[in-house]
Amino acid sequence: MAKELKNKPLVEAILEVRWQLQGTSPGPQVDPHYKLLLGRLFDRMLKDYPEHEQLPTANIPDELVGYVVQHRFRVAANAWPLVQVGPGVFTVNSTADYIWSDFRPRVLSAIERLYDAHPKVEELKITNLILRYIDAVDYDYTDGNVFKFLRDKLKLNISLPNNLFQNTGVENKPNSFTWQSSFKCENPRGLINIRFATGQKSNAPAVVWETTVESAGDDLPDMPKAFEGWLDAAHEITDDWFFKMIEGELERRFSGE
Repeated sequence: MAKELKNKPLVEAILEVRWQLQGTSPGPQVDPHYKLLLGRLFDRMLKDYPEHEQLPTANIPDELVGYVVQHRFRVAANAWPLVQVGPGVFTVNSTADYIWSDFRPRVLSAIERLYDAHPKVEELKITNLILRYIDAVDYDYTDGNVFKFLRDKLKLNISLPNNLFQNTGVENKPNSFTWQSSFKCENPRGLINIRFATGQKSNAPAVVWETTVESAGDDLPDMPKAFEGWLDAAHEITDDWFFKMIEGELERRFSGE
C-alpha cells in the first residue's frame, strides 16, 4: 500500500489516455466519434462527477483542437478530482485531495466508462498511456543555491566547472534552472521521465519536479483488459522513485514530523 504523507508536496496527479485521430499532420486531425462519445460519456459520468464544465476550447472547431481537452466533469463546482475529455484525449486529475486508494479506483472506473461510452470501441486505437505526478517544495532559489538544494535534499548532483565563473563576473548560482531526462522502463514497458525546474508554489519560489511514466506504440498493454496491471506498475515505479529522492529531511518534513 502506498505511504501517505501528512504534508504531501503534490501539485497534481494526472492519468492521460490518447487515441488515434483521423487525418495526417500537419493537416486537420479529427475524431469522428467525439461528439457522440461526449454525449454518452456525459450520461455515465453524472453520478460521480455531477458538475459539468465546458471550457472555452469547446468553441473552437474540432479539427483545430486535436488532443486538447474541451469538457470537464467535477465532483462538485470548482472541486477536484475531475475527469476531462477532448478529441483524442481523456484524463483523470487529482490534486491536494489525492490518495492512491481513491485515485486508483477512480481511474479504473473512468477507463471502463470511456470504453463503454465509445460508439465504435473497435476503432478506439490507444496511442499513449501517461501517468504523471507533479510535486513542488518551497525553496527561495533567488537567494540560495538550487544546485546545493537538489544535491542535499533530492539526491540530484548537478554542477558546472568552477573555472567558468572565476574572474568572469558571473555569479556561481543559477538564477533559474531546468533539467530533464528519460529512461527505458521494463515494467511497465515504456519510458520514465523526470524533470526538475525552478518555479512557484502558492505564489512563492519553489523547486518543481515531475515524474512521468509513458507507454506508446509497441509498449502499450492490451487495452482495456491489461490496463489495471499497467496502472499498478506505473504507480509502483513513480512511488519508489519519489520516496528514494525525498528520503531524509524532506520525508520527515512531508510526514509532519
